[in-house]
Amino acid sequence: MGSLGVLTTSVMVCTPLMSQSVEQMVNDMFKAKAQGADVVELRLDCIKNFRPQQELQILLKNKPLPVQIVYRPRWQGGHYEGNERARLEALRLAIEMGADYIDIELKVAFDLMEEHRRTGSSSCKIIVSCFLDKKTSSEDDLSYLVAQMQSTGADIIKLVASATDITETARIFRLLSHCQVPLIAYSTGERGLISQLLGPKFGGVLVYGSIEGNSVPGLPTLDCLRQAYKVEYIDTHTKVYGLISKPVSHSKGPILHNPTFRYVGYNGIYVPMLVDDLKEFFSIYSSPDFAGFSVGIPYKEAVIEFCDEVHPLAQSIGAVNTIIRRPSDGKLVGYNTDCEASITAIEDALKVRSFTNGRASLPSLTGSLFVLVGAGGAGRALAFGAKSRGARVLVFDINFDRAKSLAKAVLGEARPFENLVSLQPGRGSILANATPIGMHPNTDRIPVAEATLGEYELVFDAVYTPRKTTLLKDAEAAGAITVSGVEMFLRQAVGQFNLFTGGKGIFAF
Repeated sequence: MGSLGVLTTSVMVCTPLMSQSVEQMVNDMFKAKAQGADVVELRLDCIKNFRPQQELQILLKNKPLPVQIVYRPRWQGGHYEGNERARLEALRLAIEMGADYIDIELKVAFDLMEEHRRTGSSSCKIIVSCFLDKKTSSEDDLSYLVAQMQSTGADIIKLVASATDITETARIFRLLSHCQVPLIAYSTGERGLISQLLGPKFGGVLVYGSIEGNSVPGLPTLDCLRQAYKVEYIDTHTKVYGLISKPVSHSKGPILHNPTFRYVGYNGIYVPMLVDDLKEFFSIYSSPDFAGFSVGIPYKEAVIEFCDEVHPLAQSIGAVNTIIRRPSDGKLVGYNTDCEASITAIEDALKVRSFTNGRASLPSLTGSLFVLVGAGGAGRALAFGAKSRGARVLVFDINFDRAKSLAKAVLGEARPFENLVSLQPGRGSILANATPIGMHPNTDRIPVAEATLGEYELVFDAVYTPRKTTLLKDAEAAGAITVSGVEMFLRQAVGQFNLFTGGKGIFAF
């Protein structure tokens, strides 16, 4: 088992502050410090009617932690549209007044760096930055920009690129690994999020996090960085795990797996991975550093193609929700932990009701009608689990051919999706929703007619955001036992965690 990462102070957590008034920016500095920031980035171009002489002094006199001054012009993605000479003069003034860091754009860096070297009296560190709005065609272009920034003599250099695909962030990781001076580099947007979270592993000196209540698109919060991810413990030996899914923002995996890694002393990090193209993803992220993956919507079936080996249970189900890169040979091995997780969650809920009602015998799914909505990866796991317990499986899916294929595999029956609303299942049946219907943000939908919910003994919903879906609320009101997708999520995650860590520090229900 890899040992827990060594605590390092070389990685700083920075919060960008874009308040429109000096007073609010001072308040936000104190908030950022209280929430765990090491340094704040003050975006002067966001302050309305900014007056450098008076207001820089207020900001720097009241700073509770080191500050990075940024006065970004419109031509580099900022808000400043005034006189360029006045902008540069404000940055010079910030140096004189004792700013800890000044961010200047590559276009104007050579002259300002030469001037800074001549004066030489300030302890202010200079960051030379470049922002790329469009996808850069080659890694050579990025390397050239880094070399240009490095040639200015900057103390730190910063490169920010937009990401239209998660595979583009791999170039950022290679730049971080090979740069000869301290480098801040990341990709923006949800597809670039892992460049922030994994930056410390590859040599990044700074990661960005937003304060609560002032979210910044594509940035984790300070609380996430400090509590869920513990970026200060990430090092070159940290193994990377993540959820391959689309969408991915709903995932609770990071707040479950990361603290558990630390609890058992395993040097790993679990991150969300918004993937558009599986083939491209596995081609680019093929190093041993990327040691395993959870697989979510909509890839649980399609991902089998990219596994070198598939566990027999996952092969029979036709869906994989966990992939491990085998350390001995680097091969990708697919597993399914959804099947037992979902069916035991249902069985345990039935047992609880049985004990509560004082029944002498344990409940069984044998012979019960198991109405399954959704024949995708999660649906297949549920169907095979129900079949293994002797239930009669009835499958509904928008794609009727897919429903028929799954029904045939479990010796069940398939019916057209439009017939679901009029289905009269009969007392004692089980309903399982394995579709995204009811998932945030479209939380008001349910897959069946509300009037029929009273005929089900138990209703299971694989959706876990929100925890109690509209389907479960309506089913509970109708008198059915309800099982949240959280139960399945936690149980399958235990199986995943044991696979991720090689069974060391085993957890079980």
